[in-house]
Amino acid sequence: MRYQRGLLPGATERIGILLVNLGTPNAPTTTAVRRYLAEFLHDHRVVELSRWLWCPLLHGVILRLRPQRSAAAYQKIWRDDGSPLMALSRCIAQQLDQLLRHRHGDAVKVALAMRYGQPSIHATLNELVAAGVERIVVLPLYPQFSCSTTASVYDAVTRTLGKWRNLPALHLVRDYHLDEGYLDALTASVREHWSSHPRAEKLVISFHGTPQRYADQGDPYRSQCEATATALSHRLKLNPDQWVLSFQSRFGRTPWLTPYTDQTLTRLAKAGIPSVDIICPGFAADCLETLEEIVQTNAEIFRQAGGQDFSYIACLNDRVDHIKALAAITERAAGNWLKHHLN
Repeated sequence: MRYQRGLLPGATERIGILLVNLGTPNAPTTTAVRRYLAEFLHDHRVVELSRWLWCPLLHGVILRLRPQRSAAAYQKIWRDDGSPLMALSRCIAQQLDQLLRHRHGDAVKVALAMRYGQPSIHATLNELVAAGVERIVVLPLYPQFSCSTTASVYDAVTRTLGKWRNLPALHLVRDYHLDEGYLDALTASVREHWSSHPRAEKLVISFHGTPQRYADQGDPYRSQCEATATALSHRLKLNPDQWVLSFQSRFGRTPWLTPYTDQTLTRLAKAGIPSVDIICPGFAADCLETLEEIVQTNAEIFRQAGGQDFSYIACLNDRVDHIKALAAITERAAGNWLKHHLN
């Protein structure tokens, strides 16, 4: 693809917002899940083992066994309009596009891409160029930075741009784990939940896990999760014994970030904690890891260990305050690009 300028008549320095989420299979079937997992687990940012070791294991064992189990999990949460992650991400992108267009007119265009699966980053970048975009803000929907998520998005973007002759100006939003608007939206979501549900004895703040060795080698993800959780607890005026941080979704036998969410819930139940509220601030939109792993599997783990009341606080999804926070993050990233278009 050759990057060209001025493809849209009358466009002046048009700004594209590339909104990126993780991705999802296009159907809750073994075949579709296998295709998705093959792309996801081939990413060296996700699994850093030597390809000589990893590929035989991936293709000889994991992709023969895991897709069927994962497909069964997806079937439990699939909606009439498809994958929850995809449907909710589209809503976020559409509402962000509407808000930014209201503020800046046609100077801004939002497009959604998935790191794995469709629509791909490669295809969406080409779509933005075809719409006359000359400057691009990349906004991964990962509030906390990790080498396995945000860095992988950067890899995919630069892999596409590396084949272009003429490059657009580019700004990658690295993280927004302490963004005021993001924290305000999280705080409001918890307070709204407490206003309509009995408040539990303990708030569990669960983030997706990563291998411990990533943190040992300098990945800031754990420290950013801790910062987000601590900031949220302060805004909610919680004492240290009223909340707990944990990490979910571990995979394989190597140590991951601890404490693990499932073990934390078991420990709380056995310690006589009768009720928990749980929130997952690292996910911008509800997905398999929240709707199946937390709402179904981990709720059952808590109850089987003796717990009574388990209540899940939904992701920010397409809440108005979430969209406004993302818009503010985008506008700051665009900086002087928007100086002629700000209202």
